Amino acid sequence: MRRINLLFLILLSPFFLSQENDSTTLISEVKVDAYKKPVHFMASTKSVSVVSKNLLNQNTPERMLESVNQIAGVRMEERSPASYRISVRGSTLRSPFGVRNIKVYLDDLILSDASGNTYFNVISPELIDRMEIYKGPESGDYGAVTGGTILLQTKRSDQLSANLSAGSYGTFNQSFKFSKQSGKHFVGIFQNYYRTDSYREQSAVERKQFFIKDQFQYSEKGSLHAMLLLSDLDYETPGGLTREQMLINRKQARPATATLPGAKEQAAGIRNKMILAGISHEYTISPEFSHFILVQGSYVDFENPFITNYENRFEKNFALRTHFNYEHHWKTITAAWRMGFEGGINTILVKNYDNTKGVEGTPQNFDELTNRSGFYFLSQKLNFKERLFTDISLSLNSSSYTWNRLFPASGNGKVNFKNQWLPNFGVTYLLGKGFSARGKIGKGNSAPTNEEIRSSNQEFNLNLRPEYGWNKEIGIRKQFGNVIFLEGSYFDFRMKDAIVRRQNEIGQEYFVNQGKTVQKGMEILLESKNFTLDNPYFSRFKFRFSGSFYHFKFKDYVQNAENFSGNDLTGVPATSLNSLLNFIFFQKLSIDYSHFYTSKMPLNDANSVWSEASFVGNIQLGFPIEWGKTTFNLYLQIQNLYNTEYVLGFDINAFGNRFYNPAAKRSFIVGMKVDF
Repeated sequence: MRRINLLFLILLSPFFLSQENDSTTLISEVKVDAYKKPVHFMASTKSVSVVSKNLLNQNTPERMLESVNQIAGVRMEERSPASYRISVRGSTLRSPFGVRNIKVYLDDLILSDASGNTYFNVISPELIDRMEIYKGPESGDYGAVTGGTILLQTKRSDQLSANLSAGSYGTFNQSFKFSKQSGKHFVGIFQNYYRTDSYREQSAVERKQFFIKDQFQYSEKGSLHAMLLLSDLDYETPGGLTREQMLINRKQARPATATLPGAKEQAAGIRNKMILAGISHEYTISPEFSHFILVQGSYVDFENPFITNYENRFEKNFALRTHFNYEHHWKTITAAWRMGFEGGINTILVKNYDNTKGVEGTPQNFDELTNRSGFYFLSQKLNFKERLFTDISLSLNSSSYTWNRLFPASGNGKVNFKNQWLPNFGVTYLLGKGFSARGKIGKGNSAPTNEEIRSSNQEFNLNLRPEYGWNKEIGIRKQFGNVIFLEGSYFDFRMKDAIVRRQNEIGQEYFVNQGKTVQKGMEILLESKNFTLDNPYFSRFKFRFSGSFYHFKFKDYVQNAENFSGNDLTGVPATSLNSLLNFIFFQKLSIDYSHFYTSKMPLNDANSVWSEASFVGNIQLGFPIEWGKTTFNLYLQIQNLYNTEYVLGFDINAFGNRFYNPAAKRSFIVGMKVDF
């Protein structure tokens, strides 16, 4: 408790120091891109958070967890290194692993496949230069999801840099970045190699990645963008432990039982090779009229030796996005319209074998799935006298899949989900300079993904339906002078036919539609600019504080003879508090000091098992050395500064109470980034 009190005292300290403004920008002064619909943050009607370069610098080489978890309402979890989930306002209820029910874009490319699954862990954090996170349904622009949307942006300015680091548990990271404007071309190249043995047994990681893009401005009116991403990710999965096993040995992998072998014996892990390529074209037909089109494809080779089987997946994806844009300015009114389509096809061949100590054995089941999804959308933005801003959108969403059982039996069929009209309406009003109030209402819909239709029990769940619901939200944004920004929001999301995870007695998962949820919550953000101090030793200071306060409940939820109505939503903490303090000493030495508090949460739908609250601190020190035009940035990161015993990602509703994936205790990374 004294640590928390000290943290709040530090947060208040700048008000007692002399200060002057510098060039660092408050979040309220930036623009959000909103996938080529730029708008000033204060005028945006959406529930959006920007992950700036300052936040991205907090990441360790293998993950974006430290920066994402500074965002109110967003929680990135790590079940084991490279095995991540992202929860936006509780969206991981149905995600035992991976990213589902959240749409993800990389520059122009669509990372999410047609079924709604995203291999987020193939992306190196160092590739990303900026993130925008949209919370709740934004179906008018991004299609049928209820969780949210994430826009990842790569470098858009000249850069030449190299990074080298090493740390605890055999961690090694190397990366190279190059981006430059050359005539009509802006070329970006990124390369990364990362490996670690990690904290627990059977949790080593190796990732290799290459990315290249070319933005060709062939005329004043037209530009052509091409991108290619190659990723090779190989990581071991230690599996969940019971509480008793965790207390005996936090580092152990899931041990064998009387009926099943352990994770180490079965060489449990994931090997994911992915190729993603796309080309987009923008053309300005007239000063008011323009067109955009994107065509892309990807191939995924996915291997998963698991406790009970050895799974191979081969995926082919194709996607298209296109829209026409029209914008017109009158004296006091600006209006913009967008009309378009986005759709994709995902074909997946799944082969399951017996797992003989990490080697494919006797075939079990071979199946094929083809998902088709898409949406037509129409949106309108109106700006009245730079005071009243509205954003109205409507989309028509369709989703279907065909299934084909190949071995040992045969069979096939098709499931068409009902087309959904999904409206969204948002309004923002500027009450004064640097002060705005907003409100929005929208409907979201989320169809089951491949892994839910055909989950690890190797059965087709043909009765699984999309979940859907309405979200209502209000919020305020206030900038105090030019130094402090405050944002607060309240939302009420009601979801029906919620998709919930189950496990059978041998640990295989399956999914069911179960009842309704009532999700109410408040989110806050308090952020400062850099304070420049009249002190030769203590040069600059900046702070950021965010928090979420949730009241999430099941409603009309009956499982067999048990009634879970009124229970807290599984895997969602009621309270999360996060802070980041940036110090500069002697004009050179930077210190980033961050904290993450997470309250207890239920680990099963019955609410009979709860996690413990956790309080984790990290610290990063950086020191630049300039030599001519080259800057050597030395840094030291200490993760879990207080050596807390905690869990970064629980296996919710796990059979046999194997909920726990212990996180690493205190660890460090030391490195050098060279900017040429």
